[in-house]
Amino acid sequence: MKHLRPTPTEPSRTSRPLRSLANLIKVPLFVILALLVLLAVSEMPSIANLLAGLKPGNPRIGIIAGHWQYDTGAVCPDGLQEVGLNLQIARRVAQILRNQGCNVEVLPEYSTKLEGYQADVFLSIHCDSCIDELSGFKIARMTHSTVPEMEDLLVNCLYEAYETATGLPRHENTITEDMRQYHALRRIAPETPGAIIECGFMGGDRHLLENEQDRVAVGIANGIESFLTARPDAEVTITSTP
Repeated sequence: MKHLRPTPTEPSRTSRPLRSLANLIKVPLFVILALLVLLAVSEMPSIANLLAGLKPGNPRIGIIAGHWQYDTGAVCPDGLQEVGLNLQIARRVAQILRNQGCNVEVLPEYSTKLEGYQADVFLSIHCDSCIDELSGFKIARMTHSTVPEMEDLLVNCLYEAYETATGLPRHENTITEDMRQYHALRRIAPETPGAIIECGFMGGDRHLLENEQDRVAVGIANGIESFLTARPDAEVTITSTP
């Protein structure tokens, strides 16, 4: 008896367009995944600085995006969270400074790198509470600093540059002891000049903090650049951002 071979099954006509559709979907998915990986990698300081063409000997700057990877920070009644504003501003500041030749890394609130952290400048960026009646910014350093003259210079440079760039008034009467004893400033290396800035109130200054972040970032970056060129041991020349 002759054995019959089964006839190969032809793929159904409906399965072909499905496979074509799946192949079409794969391409944008791979592109999105690649972009996400690139974004994550670009936040690593060594990669970000490499991409910016920076050298190890350039000024080193550490920036904390307040509350990042820890909690929300202040929250407005409509759900606006401080942490999001802090991170957006910190990344803008970092990019400006990298363009000016600085080695910059953006750190989360409780980074494991903070203990003994060494840099030419260290700054923690925050926004103030969601109070409509209040407007203004403030900057503070550690109360018992080991480099008080250097940190006073940093604070003054930041005050002048930020006030010029944003037009916000100084709100020094609301500086708290928590700012003067800010945890990160107690952990970084004693010789690292550091400060903390509250960029404005999420209530009264919301439009600036949400919609004019370039002005905010330029004010901070110009303050840091001014400090780097004004400090007694300055060995760099940096052009301030217009």
